[in-house]
Amino acid sequence: MKLGLAVYGTTFMMGIHPRSTRPRITASQLLEQATGYGLQGIELPLSLLEGEDAAALTRQAKTRGQYLVVASGGYDPKPLKEAIEAAARLGAPTVRTVVGGADFGGDRRRMAGRWPSFLQEVLSGLGEAARAAEQAGVVLAVENHQDLASEELLWLCQEIGSPYFGITLDTGNPLATAEEPVDFARRIGPHLKHVHMKDYWIYMSDDGYRLVRSPLGQGVVDFAALFQVFEEYCPKVNMSMELGALEARHTRVLCEDYWQDYPQRSAAQLANLLRFAQANARPTGDWRTPFEKGASEENIIAYEQRQFLTSLSYLQNLLQTHNTASQTM
Repeated sequence: MKLGLAVYGTTFMMGIHPRSTRPRITASQLLEQATGYGLQGIELPLSLLEGEDAAALTRQAKTRGQYLVVASGGYDPKPLKEAIEAAARLGAPTVRTVVGGADFGGDRRRMAGRWPSFLQEVLSGLGEAARAAEQAGVVLAVENHQDLASEELLWLCQEIGSPYFGITLDTGNPLATAEEPVDFARRIGPHLKHVHMKDYWIYMSDDGYRLVRSPLGQGVVDFAALFQVFEEYCPKVNMSMELGALEARHTRVLCEDYWQDYPQRSAAQLANLLRFAQANARPTGDWRTPFEKGASEENIIAYEQRQFLTSLSYLQNLLQTHNTASQTM
């Protein structure tokens, strides 16, 4: 397993958030930052390649043994094919995409009655893009971006049926579709292609719970258990740290209309999820992030850097422990 950095994971530090006055980082600068932190790769959108010498970037990454992942979005095959072609030129093994549709927090209510037809559009677009990915020798990996549940991700993988199509697991996002992260990872494990490392604190609410960004290892996600899942299904998977979500995500699982377009779930499944949320919830209090409180850019940068460095130390120690244990087995 290799640990890297997703560019959208540190928005103000990287100068890519609309409120930021800092200049946008370039792909080569991001790779230099990753190297400086001892990270083994980067995940970047195509926009960061503008004005870059792609061949030089590829050589730089290859010389250092670092991976590159191209971040795209949507299910329209045309831009996805462009991202796949760019990945092939860079020698990047993976293109990550998201499909959207739902609001953050897994909220599908604005799509009421239209979700089944939306999924058919997604299947058609991703299926065409997956065929292009297979021809290019690049993997297309769709993320659980607080939109698709595990049932739907598995359905897409089964319908498309290509070894060049699979799933980017965001480790925190299963909670937005009312699923426990480790159980979610086990379900999609056979189709795992890429990982976003994210953690959340949980705050209970009258409608369900809020997901608030936290340093990796300080929230509710059991990363040690996840590493065991990765070792079983995809031991060479690339993992990108993603400390995004400047705003809390409200998952309203106690609202009846939240479930209207979800796959059928049992009462036992919901009970298990709620027990997990309540057992790991933080005491009632101010759940707002500095961004939500209107903090200055300087304070938000400092807040993100603290979380990043704490997360990096945690993951590096966990990886060392995991690798040592694996070697002695």
